[in-house]
Amino acid sequence: MNRQIHLVSRPNGEPRPENFELAVTELPEPGDGQIVVRNTWMSVDPYMLDRMHDKESYMPAFQLGAPMEGSAIGEVVASRSAGVPVGATVVHFQGWREYAVVDAATATVADLSLAPAEAWLGALGTTGLTAYVALTQVAPVREGDVVFVSAAAGAVGSVAGQLARKLGASRVIGSAGGPAKTAKLVESFGFDAAIDHRAGSLAEQLAQAAPDGIDVYVDHVGGDHLVAAIDALRHGGRIAMVGSISSSYAAGPLPGPANLFALAAKDATLRGMLVSSYFHLFPEWIGKAAGWLADGSLRTELTVTEGIDRAPAAFLDMMRGGNVGKMLVRL
Repeated sequence: MNRQIHLVSRPNGEPRPENFELAVTELPEPGDGQIVVRNTWMSVDPYMLDRMHDKESYMPAFQLGAPMEGSAIGEVVASRSAGVPVGATVVHFQGWREYAVVDAATATVADLSLAPAEAWLGALGTTGLTAYVALTQVAPVREGDVVFVSAAAGAVGSVAGQLARKLGASRVIGSAGGPAKTAKLVESFGFDAAIDHRAGSLAEQLAQAAPDGIDVYVDHVGGDHLVAAIDALRHGGRIAMVGSISSSYAAGPLPGPANLFALAAKDATLRGMLVSSYFHLFPEWIGKAAGWLADGSLRTELTVTEGIDRAPAAFLDMMRGGNVGKMLVRL
């Protein structure tokens, strides 16, 4: 028998516990080319909110009464695939359940000699790749740049700030909510300055932290953060639009920034990104990041919730900013 989390109703605004249900189902036998994975860790991520709504998007909506999906890692306990033996540890996309029957061709064997299993859902997974792509492909950092990262205490933001420094940034500024998180940015993740977006005008704080402006902005928030970043952007500046957490629970479309045309006057760029378009860069990223994790020059933190039954609570807590670094559920 297999415990899994189903979406049983679509949220109206902020999701609530009653939108989810813990279900117990019979685990099917694997077919040819399939493996059975006992999941040990699963990820909860902001993009999952979009999939809870029945609307056109870059990923299909979760089906009601069916198990949700997301990144997970676990041990292969049965295999009908010659390429993935029992005992291997694999990353796959059938999280939100304790056991998964997975097409072996869609699973990635994780080398635990490089990093522990949980790191393959964080710094060595799409979290780290997102930061790498944002700062090397979408809004490339150049030597001497001033870089601003929003939601900087989160999974992607905390990696992005450290990566900006490795790529040659002269000053790295992050925003977060509350004094505990802003202290963490400077003390643990090596940011030069931290802005508490709950403590007054964001634009004024950014102007104080970067009096001569910024060259690169990694946007996870939108809203007032994007407005302030556009105002602070120097000539030829670059913005990577990764997320927009400020609009997560909006009832309708939000107006765009009133200062958007300033990008033209500054000869600047704002470019969106989907990390799935850059999966071919995974080997390149893992080759770099594994070494940095090993030598301690890339620091990561986890916020861990225990048990499949607590997975919805972990997701809700993450969406409210209750995590530092990557939010994971240990199964």
